[in-house]
Amino acid sequence: MSLFLEIAIFLAAAVIAVPIFRWLRLGSVLGYLTAGVAIGPWGLGLIDADTQTVLHFGEIGVVFLLFVIGLELRPSRLKAMRRTIFAPGAAQVLGSATLITLAAALLGLGWRAALIVGLALSLSSTAFVLQLLTERGELQTAHGRGAFGVLLFQDIAVIPMIALVPLLTPGDVDASASAIALETGRVIAVITAFVIGGHFLLRPIFRLVAKTDQHEVFIAAALLLVLGSALLMDSIGISMGLGAFMAGVLVADSEYRHQLEADLEPFKGLLLGLFFMAVGMVTDVGLLLTKPLVVLGLAAALMAIKAAILAIVASLEGFRGRDIARFSAVLAQGGEFAFVLLGAAAGQALLDRSLVDLLTLVVTVSMAATVPLVALVHQLLDHPPSRANYDTHNERSSPVFIAGFGRFGQVIARILGSRRIPFTALEISPGLVDFVRQYGNKIFYGDARRVDLLRNAGIQQAEVFVIAVDDVETSMTIAETVRHHFPHLTICARARNRQHAHRLMSLGCQAIIRETFLSSSWLGGEVLKALGGNANEADEAVAIFRRHDQETLVKQYAFRNDRDALIQSNHEAARELRELFASDRADDQAPDDGAFEEVEPPPTQWREEDTRR
Repeated sequence: MSLFLEIAIFLAAAVIAVPIFRWLRLGSVLGYLTAGVAIGPWGLGLIDADTQTVLHFGEIGVVFLLFVIGLELRPSRLKAMRRTIFAPGAAQVLGSATLITLAAALLGLGWRAALIVGLALSLSSTAFVLQLLTERGELQTAHGRGAFGVLLFQDIAVIPMIALVPLLTPGDVDASASAIALETGRVIAVITAFVIGGHFLLRPIFRLVAKTDQHEVFIAAALLLVLGSALLMDSIGISMGLGAFMAGVLVADSEYRHQLEADLEPFKGLLLGLFFMAVGMVTDVGLLLTKPLVVLGLAAALMAIKAAILAIVASLEGFRGRDIARFSAVLAQGGEFAFVLLGAAAGQALLDRSLVDLLTLVVTVSMAATVPLVALVHQLLDHPPSRANYDTHNERSSPVFIAGFGRFGQVIARILGSRRIPFTALEISPGLVDFVRQYGNKIFYGDARRVDLLRNAGIQQAEVFVIAVDDVETSMTIAETVRHHFPHLTICARARNRQHAHRLMSLGCQAIIRETFLSSSWLGGEVLKALGGNANEADEAVAIFRRHDQETLVKQYAFRNDRDALIQSNHEAARELRELFASDRADDQAPDDGAFEEVEPPPTQWREEDTRR
């Protein structure tokens, strides 16, 4: 079977299964699992590729997921989470591993095999849990952040667990211990070099790539960062996902994080789906059919043991009753790293292959059971989850978004800054982004026309959207995108000319200013003063002109596409303005000697120069 045909089968299975399961409110994860079973060796047998190879390739989706999570966890937030990561994570792993090891020993396994089984089954599924929390919008909740902390600790704990396998193998323990000590030193050295190098090199590299103004090259650089960091860590025996997570944290404070997240989101979604489908493909349905009570009983026992430990951990962490139940339910399953650990133990002859197949199936069943379990818990509780307390003060949401941060946008930002109003600015020019950030301004590189980028930047919590770009068509595309996808926002826009202003009005923009209108009208008043006119009279003339011109602009909107009507309207507007000035001058009982004389202007011509005011 050709590679292209296999790819088409994977895509077709996902396109059919996932919408159905989403419609049934069972989540996309269960849909991908079912699709994998359907096309795998125990289903229709449509895929000839080795299922373990597909599973290994699908792990790249977990890598992308952890990179994106790292982008959201800036070092300041990660520091605030340190207690949530290490204390509960260690308690959960040690508690679950101890109970499962004892249970395995009681079932007749030797202490080495029982310990491996206990460690492997103590781990939860990073991919399943984070995808589930993301779909439900609960990653920022107390139980969501608590679950993430535990998962992150588990990813770190996998390293010594895998290193422990050779020690448990009968042989020269001293030699194994010496080799592990050397390997540990190498791991520490590589991680240190990676963190230091990434801190000083990543931002300049992305700056150079962005200056090429080639979006596909920027995407290629983002992919290289994720895969390169994952492969580097994999080469020293560390979880690829942990390496990608570290890379994400390193660029989380940079001006490129929103653009990176938006560019990688499609890859993350597709590859995560492939991973879930691969898990479904490796599910031994035959074993489930021949030993259903054994498999289901072990899966239920596993989830019960882990849920009990998790409930104790959550209680010690001060979680509320409802959050304890959610926290326990979402982490009660086995994880993908169990496949790795069990496979390594089988390779060292510590576990029988038949036992590994059985435990792999148990882990898969527990994963599948997590989706309906979480849904059931939420339905029974019927109460919104609590927010994570370190998210409430770590970073304020921005009520204002500014698209375009040139001279126009910067003035708006300075006014907001003077009132201590937070804002998020997006600018497509990497040179301007780099220059502005030198002065401490909060600005991100990115194209404000992209809905995914706006969502990643947090536009859902905003109240006002300012369009400060100077290109007319770019401005209109942004306005159309924001009005369609985020109708709750008040749009304040910069207009190039009268036609541009009318186009923005047609989209319902609430506040529009022609970019040179105020400055040129103010300077017109200064010209009147320079000619010897009275200062108060000149200021009043400017005020009358501005008010009348704005009223004319609104009135002309009704026939904005009728050229002849616009020309006639301009003639009438000019006459009305002269009459206003004449009436105002007639009302003055004692005009100043320095008053300027009204000059009859030439007939208004419809020229491009006129439309730019």
